[in-house]
Amino acid sequence: MTIRRLALPALAGLLAAAPALAQDSEVVLTTAVPFLQIEPDSRAAGMGNAGVALADNAYAVFWNPAGLARQEGTEVSFTHAPWLPALGADLSFEYLAAKHSLGELGTVGGHLTYFNLGQQTRTNSEGEELGNFRSYEIAAGVSYGVEVVDNLSVGAGARFVYSSLTGNSDVGGTGTFPGKTFGVDLGAIYQAPTLPLARGATPSVGFNLGNVGPGISYSDSGLSDAIPTTLRFGAALDTRLDDFNRINVAVDFNKVLVDRDTSGNYASPISAIFSSWGGRQINTAPRDGTCEEFASDTDPSNDGNCQTLGALQQLTLGAGLEYWYNDLLALRTGYFYEDPNNGNRQFITFGAGIRYSLVGVDMSYIYALEENSPVANQLRFSLLLQIPR
Repeated sequence: MTIRRLALPALAGLLAAAPALAQDSEVVLTTAVPFLQIEPDSRAAGMGNAGVALADNAYAVFWNPAGLARQEGTEVSFTHAPWLPALGADLSFEYLAAKHSLGELGTVGGHLTYFNLGQQTRTNSEGEELGNFRSYEIAAGVSYGVEVVDNLSVGAGARFVYSSLTGNSDVGGTGTFPGKTFGVDLGAIYQAPTLPLARGATPSVGFNLGNVGPGISYSDSGLSDAIPTTLRFGAALDTRLDDFNRINVAVDFNKVLVDRDTSGNYASPISAIFSSWGGRQINTAPRDGTCEEFASDTDPSNDGNCQTLGALQQLTLGAGLEYWYNDLLALRTGYFYEDPNNGNRQFITFGAGIRYSLVGVDMSYIYALEENSPVANQLRFSLLLQIPR
């Protein structure tokens, strides 16, 4: 049997057969379950996907579990987004998060993520349809944050991941099944003393090492794909201008800590944390081949096809600005940049938020700067509900 529609960009690199590409011929290093990298918070999404040093609501379970530590009360949050609307794909993203303060003992949080990958059609080798099935992915986890000393908070989290892509079909004669794995998060936030700017400006810095865990397999072949272990680090500045006006500025740097050896095999998640910072050879040629093959190619049209992608080029940048009026109405904008040889996502974000009594609503919108971007016109909506004691 074969399966149609699994070539959607949202599914690329998810099947266990994906590791066939060697590192030196791959432009973008793919991983399994990339839905774990989707930013669920419409607030931070409206600020260029910058949130590791803010992390001051229930979505801290994604951005930085250390951000839970200084939070009070109980909150439930929900995000919905039709995913990759520019592709006309039947995809959607749902994220449910909650947190509850334990007082001086810290704060616990949890989340449930559901990524709908739409309906697929199962066919045989002659192209005859054999029925339909749905592909989806789920992640569920818990987090905890606590302030260990004045102004320094630490946090940790863990999640279970279930990825059902093929409907247990045979693909190319190989039996498939849903993939299962887990990931662990570690984070910290330091809130520096207030600066004498306007009515007071509070800087903070944070980092989060997320999704550290074993690879995931979808078939009896014994092959497995790495999950997207990601390092986020950044800073934020919360400035109160007067009794009614407040501004937040945030900047994040992100890097996927995944590495392959010269045979194309994924490195272990722990070793990749260190080895993935080296330069990576990429092939930008319009035809297949490895950089070793091009080295012996005398065709001058292939000059410059193989390039070294440095560590800084493998980082993504997110920066954002948020304005609050009376802690009731927020306006946001941001910028996201990824190197052209490392994915080339470049977009401006816009967002708005309202807080009234126990309810908050946020929305964000992506304006892509590159043509035919799959993330163009991406809308995201979040609902926050404070639970009274």
